[in-house]
Amino acid sequence: MSLDLSKHPCFNVDTRHLTGRIHLPVAPKCNVQCNYCNRKFDCANESRPGVTSAVLTPRQALTYLERALERMPNLAVAGIAGPGDPFATPDTTMETLRLVRERFPEMLLCVASNGLNVADYAEELARLQVSHMTFTVNAVDPAIGARIYAWVREGRMIHRGDSAACVLLQRQRRAIRALKDHGVTVKINTIIVPGVNENHIEEIAKEMAALGADIMNCIPLYPVADTPFEQYGSPSAAQTASLRGVSGRYLPQMSHCTRCRADAVGLLGVPQSAQMVNLLQACSTGGGDPDSARPYVAVATMEGVLVNQHLGEAGRLWIFAQDGDGIRLIETRETPEAGQGSLRWREMASQLKDCRAVVVSGSGRTPRRVLEEEGVRVIEMAGLISDGLATLFQTGDVPAPMRTQMKFCGTECRGGGMGCS
Repeated sequence: MSLDLSKHPCFNVDTRHLTGRIHLPVAPKCNVQCNYCNRKFDCANESRPGVTSAVLTPRQALTYLERALERMPNLAVAGIAGPGDPFATPDTTMETLRLVRERFPEMLLCVASNGLNVADYAEELARLQVSHMTFTVNAVDPAIGARIYAWVREGRMIHRGDSAACVLLQRQRRAIRALKDHGVTVKINTIIVPGVNENHIEEIAKEMAALGADIMNCIPLYPVADTPFEQYGSPSAAQTASLRGVSGRYLPQMSHCTRCRADAVGLLGVPQSAQMVNLLQACSTGGGDPDSARPYVAVATMEGVLVNQHLGEAGRLWIFAQDGDGIRLIETRETPEAGQGSLRWREMASQLKDCRAVVVSGSGRTPRRVLEEEGVRVIEMAGLISDGLATLFQTGDVPAPMRTQMKFCGTECRGGGMGCS
């Protein structure tokens, strides 16, 4: 199938306001430690590479993509960009790409990597029609690379200093040549680190052009806490523009980069929405599966309007579904008798086999553990059932302002001794 490569917003500035991209965060590990990188998985308000709100399995990634496309049909590119390196866990990366290509034959596929382990997968990447690859190349001089990379892991061997930079550069060269032999578009990302490689950018551009790279992205350093480069400043806008001008003699320059997160989704430069963060997190726990045999949600409520009962005190659960007419009550179900210990929660899990979640005002550790082991999420919230479930059915979670802080049975418990501990 012929792909429309012009739809990639990172490689075509004319489409950045028309088509979006989605990053599937399936690669938590890394095989290179850069002195500017600190990977975090749980910071929803920080926009930079290496950050994601959740890590997905390949199957969860496919589900997430399917659900995301329902909300954002203009997503044209599915990419893998971390939060670690996609080829530190190549089996996971390749499985994700295979699943997406089979399900969405028209989707553009894109991967961003340091390049260490890419060459051996070049042929299959091309066969899967991975049309765009991005490599982060910060030096072509080992002495400079040694200042940027703390270590490089090659199999079971850890390289440091000049050796680390040499190994990485050799692998990058091999990977770029292999991908270009298969017609893959290659972008070079180079982090401008003042005092380290700013006088070396031209040499990088020259060598990457000689290898056949198609475009270059000179990115100002983003100082990150708890890294060796934390105290280094970012280059000025004028310095960045000057370096792009020099590099532009050898390679076309990308100047609209937004330093995408590993779970970025939507148009470039548009902040991550709470709805998509909720969807990602729901898919990471299995709650976003549209093919699930669990169409209902159970609620602990006294009158069917508010979520206002602790799970251990609920003598019955109200079962809700969503259809074309909105949220509707299906039935109520009596809960198992108290005083049975874990057996009570096993019986409840059996009663709720068709429910993806049970929404309560509070719960204990044991019921939460038992129910979630059986595939029923325990969600604590306060407020109107209709408001919470409208979002839950759509994204897999309730609105953040409605969530209540989890309090387990013990000194803080105000329950009625209903066997919830």
